[in-house]
Parts: sequence; C-alpha cells; structure tokens
Amino acid sequence: MKVIDGKTLAQNLRKNIANEVKQYSRPPGLAVILVGDDQASQVYVRNKSRACVEVGFYSDQIHKSANITEEELLSEVCRLNENPTIDGILVQLPLPSHIDSNKIIEAITPEKDVDGFSSENVGKLSQNKPFISPCT
Repeated sequence: MKVIDGKTLAQNLRKNIANEVKQYSRPPGLAVILVGDDQASQVYVRNKSRACVEVGFYSDQIHKSANITEEELLSEVCRLNENPTIDGILVQLPLPSHIDSNKIIEAITPEKDVDGFSSENVGKLSQNKPFISPCT
C-alpha cells in the first residue's frame, strides 16, 4: 500500500499551475460572489482567494448584502459575464431564500461556470462531453 502525502502533492500542483500561469499574456481571473454574512462561506471564499493569489490568478471577491434583490444579483452576474478579465465565476451557495439560485446559476455564461452547475454544463458532464470540469 502506498501512502499519499496530500499536502506535498497539493503544493507541487500549485507550483506547477503558478509556472504555467506565468506563460500567459495575462493572469486568469476568478470572480466569487458572496451574498450575506455566513461565516463558513466567508472562510471558503477567503481560501479560494488565497489559492488564486498563490498561483498567480486575478481574484475578485464581491460581497453583497443579504438584502440584495434577485435583479441586482443577476445584473452583477451579467456584468461579470461581459468582463474580459474574468474567466470564471463562482456564486457561493446557499443564497438567501428570496433569490432563486437556479436562475442565478443559469445566468452565468457556461464557459465561465466554475462550479459546472448550469444545466448546459451538467448535461455535458453527464454525456462525457468536453467542458471545464468542476473541481468536485
């Protein structure tokens, strides 16, 4: 039986990604939208941001009040869809109950859907078609 050192493996993977990113004309950009003040979500988003910085990605954390309207959140997603410096969008779930999570997820351009939650990307995953695979 072989024991895998997960920390060393992750460290090497991050180093390889950082070296690859240096070859790009611009750093890849990830936007994470966090709605509300959920502590666990804040830690999760902060860790994503740190990982981005570590490998040379541009990271944009967008914190919105739990009072944001669905329309305002959709508008934010559309703005990020059109932003050429943002290559991936992640909306941290869960969202407040007055917002339709599916509607927000479907508004993310499939090519920028980091979680792979949109119906188009779920379909591609189920049919083993190429797309940006989610990490989980």
